[in-house]
Amino acid sequence: MTSLPYTRAQSLPAILAERIAILDGAMGTMIQRFRLGEQQYRGEGYSGQGSAGDRFADFPGDLKGNNELLSLTRPDVISSIHDGYLAAGADLIETNTFGATRIAQDDYGMADLAREMNLVSAKLARAACDRFSTPDRPRFAAGALGPTPKTASISPDVNDPAARNVSFEELRRSYYEQVEALVEGGVDVLLVETIFDTLNAKAALYAIEEFFEASGERLPVMISGTVTDASGRVLSGQTVSAFWASVRHVRPLSIGLNCALGAALMRPYIQELAKVAQGTFISCYPNAGLPNPMSDTGFDETPADTSRLVHEFAKEGLVNIVGGCCGTTPDHIEAIGRAVSLCSPRPALFRF
Repeated sequence: MTSLPYTRAQSLPAILAERIAILDGAMGTMIQRFRLGEQQYRGEGYSGQGSAGDRFADFPGDLKGNNELLSLTRPDVISSIHDGYLAAGADLIETNTFGATRIAQDDYGMADLAREMNLVSAKLARAACDRFSTPDRPRFAAGALGPTPKTASISPDVNDPAARNVSFEELRRSYYEQVEALVEGGVDVLLVETIFDTLNAKAALYAIEEFFEASGERLPVMISGTVTDASGRVLSGQTVSAFWASVRHVRPLSIGLNCALGAALMRPYIQELAKVAQGTFISCYPNAGLPNPMSDTGFDETPADTSRLVHEFAKEGLVNIVGGCCGTTPDHIEAIGRAVSLCSPRPALFRF
């Protein structure tokens, strides 16, 4: 395909070469703090800007837990989370669209709302970035593309290894719809994240490239995988080096890891990526340690703990983008920002 210059976020590569940029923390963790019930997920009790009124009052099934729906029913909650992370020093914030694909939303009977969820979520993130951006400190909205609950590489039936519950084409169509809406809503960057199945990710990346060619737009693409256990592999079986080899053809702005193991156990795999992924930037946004249901955030690490570990990555010259995943809050992001503020970014001879 013909290469095009970035049509948005043209300044971002230079920023990443100059300093370590800060990504936001966990959307889900912050949503949990609002302790919303079933009726609040449906929009009851909110009549402010963007209110859905009684649109979802009688929608069948349970909707609590469908965090992407909150962009339509409680935009005030999503906007306040964005503002909290931006105030804590985030340079990039993710849209509330991790599960906003037709494939994921089908679990709630809301597949037909996926496009609207992405469009509205992108507009909320765009507005938040515009509120906090200054000429010296631009803020960027990253359109988040999650992995979906289905895997194109692994059978859901232990008795039938050839069985699949989703096809590459179904994933491609779902992701294309998501990308189109995110870009229309005003995102600066596209972030394919929490990748446990590289084939799912390749469907997302194919859809992105397809959209770029059709639209004339070309946004920076960030890619982030997740190592699922101490074997150092993604769930579909690849090492991080093999994962990079599978996606490098799209020439992403960054490649990295998030979620899963937490920073302490993630370090050797970030080191491996930093070694093999020449010519691109490296991102790292780990969980706040391991899950702990007794903790306020559901995870063990305090802001001091997580920021100390991430600082080690930065001090070693491994990273260009850092932030937090599950269990992290604006306090974590502020602490991470302070911890890496005097560290130099990983050198990357990035060329587009």
